[in-house]
Amino acid sequence: MKNIHGLLLVGCSALALAGCGPSDIAGPGTGGNIIVNPPPTPTPTETPTPTPGGVVAASACPSIATATQLVDAGVISGPTGSYRVCNLPGVIDRSVTLPKVSGLVYQMNGRVDVGCDGGFSAPTSAAPFATSTIGCPTANLTSDTNVTLTIEPGVIMVGAPGASWLAVNRGNRISAVGTATQPIIFTSRDNVVGQVSETSQGQWGGVVLMGRAPVTDCATGSTTAGTCERQTEGAQNPARFGGNDSAYNAGRMSYVQIRYSGFILSGNSELQALTTEGIGTGTVLDHIMAYNSSDDGMEAFGGSVNMKHYIAVGADDDSLDVDVGAQMNVQYALLLQRDGLGDALFEIDSNGNESDMPRTKLAVANFTAIQRQTSSNNESNDQASALFRGNSDVTLVNGIMVSPNNECIRMHGSGSTPATLNALSVVLSCSPTAKYIGTGSYTAAQVSSFFASGTKNNNDGYTSTLTNGFVNGANETAVTATDPKTVSAFFDTTNYVGAVRNSGDTWYAGWTCNSAAANFGTGNSGACTSLPTT
Repeated sequence: MKNIHGLLLVGCSALALAGCGPSDIAGPGTGGNIIVNPPPTPTPTETPTPTPGGVVAASACPSIATATQLVDAGVISGPTGSYRVCNLPGVIDRSVTLPKVSGLVYQMNGRVDVGCDGGFSAPTSAAPFATSTIGCPTANLTSDTNVTLTIEPGVIMVGAPGASWLAVNRGNRISAVGTATQPIIFTSRDNVVGQVSETSQGQWGGVVLMGRAPVTDCATGSTTAGTCERQTEGAQNPARFGGNDSAYNAGRMSYVQIRYSGFILSGNSELQALTTEGIGTGTVLDHIMAYNSSDDGMEAFGGSVNMKHYIAVGADDDSLDVDVGAQMNVQYALLLQRDGLGDALFEIDSNGNESDMPRTKLAVANFTAIQRQTSSNNESNDQASALFRGNSDVTLVNGIMVSPNNECIRMHGSGSTPATLNALSVVLSCSPTAKYIGTGSYTAAQVSSFFASGTKNNNDGYTSTLTNGFVNGANETAVTATDPKTVSAFFDTTNYVGAVRNSGDTWYAGWTCNSAAANFGTGNSGACTSLPTT
């Protein structure tokens, strides 16, 4: 059985009325950008002692045009300087912008909910709503709160130690749009004070986006009636997701790093760096980096998800996990695990409810997936670098998978129409003793036939000539590519395999951070264990 690492998220759904967060704000659902007030004259106790040549803490927190302001939590210092810590409210009840202020970090001190959820198919509204002392409405909302949280380029968002996370509820949006030179960084407080290492993980929760696109494996309702909903796992007051809007727009995240996430809530319930739950094609996701998540780099629970330029480094579970009816397209993906750590590069399924529709469907184009295994084979639960099982259909196009001490593909056959695999221009470098595993109704020979080495430009006897760990060399360049647009109109046409065509292809540069597992070069935000100083 799949080891489901859950999520958590405590949203303020009308179906989970009991809570949105510890502090609340009263006011309408729109309006009110943050205003940076002139800084007060600091007292001697407020004057920070900066690291020589480093960042100097801001004098005060910005002011939010709502009833509840940011809370000044003092100054913290680390290797890169000193920072004013400004705690966000538990519920953001109107649209605001968090500006980039030198020497300032915004802290999630517990869960922070962006707006409140009006239900399965509620209309949006800008009307004011009453809040209780715990943040959410005291009665069912009849419309969504229609809140957008905008985060400016270069902002650093910090999760306080433990169960701190950002929850974008149905009917509300995020606009976290960084740039190639000023990425938005979600990270842990320990990262700021310099108490992290190459193995640090699970220090805070993560980012969760909820929406109204179709999902399966219903907690309430049914797929046949078109009323299927699920609830976020691991929370005392779960938030709902799912609906009938495949084009649902949860906002945009671009040029974003999410570091050291995956706090364990209880048992096997923990967050990913990025969790999408029933979001639709109207949501824009690109240039997303997950670093050292204690669970998955990203998990898509249902919905219709499109993403380009995705990097997962050092995930302790799967680099990309897709399930419960998700219809997902990903192009330009670097999946890079630490030596001997992590589970599968891909885990794709809808395991446990094989009759539900839609079937989970994933298409990945131009990917480079690496398991570094000099001391361990990363076997873990999935027993191979890629696990395809349950009620799922997977298409791989223009891909490279390097896993020298592990089997590359495991498929588990179950249900009347078990998982399928279509590979086009994919090369594998796997364990010399076994490349494929078949379980359930599948045999290893069947899995081998699905991959079909020697046809469709596939090769399971490939030898890696990658440079810098992920940049194509001579053997990769020699592979005949397939046009990804024949698989999905979302994809760009490419004439090469892998995520990085050659040394001149530097889409990953500038907005990423470096570690022992992946060096993305100079001119970016520096080491993942540190922070940018501009």
